[in-house]
Amino acid sequence: MKLHFQQVDVFSTEPFKGNPLAVVTGADSLTDAQMAAIANWTNLSETSFLLKPSSPEADYRVRIFTPHSELPFAGHPTLGSAHVWQTLSHTSEKGPEKDLIVQECAAGLVPIRKLAGGLAFAAPPRRRCGPASEEERNRALQALRLNADDVLDIQWADNGPGWLVLHLTDREAVLAIQPDWAALVGQKLGVVGKWEKEPAASGACFEVRALVGENPGYEDPVTGSLNASIAQWLIESGKAPERYTAFQGTALGRAGRVSIEKQGDDIWVGGAVVTRIDGTIAL
Repeated sequence: MKLHFQQVDVFSTEPFKGNPLAVVTGADSLTDAQMAAIANWTNLSETSFLLKPSSPEADYRVRIFTPHSELPFAGHPTLGSAHVWQTLSHTSEKGPEKDLIVQECAAGLVPIRKLAGGLAFAAPPRRRCGPASEEERNRALQALRLNADDVLDIQWADNGPGWLVLHLTDREAVLAIQPDWAALVGQKLGVVGKWEKEPAASGACFEVRALVGENPGYEDPVTGSLNASIAQWLIESGKAPERYTAFQGTALGRAGRVSIEKQGDDIWVGGAVVTRIDGTIAL
């Protein structure tokens, strides 16, 4: 059996500077075990599988796997999957590109719209928010080798993957972090700090890092789900304007750019998506 396969670069227009995503389309015939095996084999942070929707409101359904588990929602797989679905639909008999796409995933229905040069999804509700406990704070500080006075606040900002977020004083403090990977096991930590000197013509900017304590631990290059929940927290608390740009991947030599914009009750999280590999996967 052969299925259509694409690998896309999300959140950057520079070749190989975003976050890669593997996408398998027409995956309805695959078992859970086959999806898990493919995701483990691609060894990317996420692999997504496009299926027929079960909701009449959705254009497609997606299942998102890391090399080790399945996620109810993730940001760069949402934009990457929508890009692949839209590309294939536009080149088939289904008709022209849609201005609004509705994705079905385990977290529910997620609207996705076209942007100039990319796509944006509406941030889903957080499953957990609010201050971290003293024990959670101490574990996070130990894992990131930080002192309490290095941090402005620590809050849960989890929309599925399990993010606990540390708000630091500035961008330089974010980039200076050298994690203790052994202490980080079992935690998923986001870190955010404001640019003191904002890049010319780009408005308010924040630096973001995503540190995942799986075994082995790793840093995710550019993370849509984390940026979505950070934006919800910072905007509603008045710590960020309703429109800004998040930079991510700097510490890894990447050039991730995530656009954040609040419109009405929704916060839209957007960026570029570019196809880098297009072919088939054989099972």
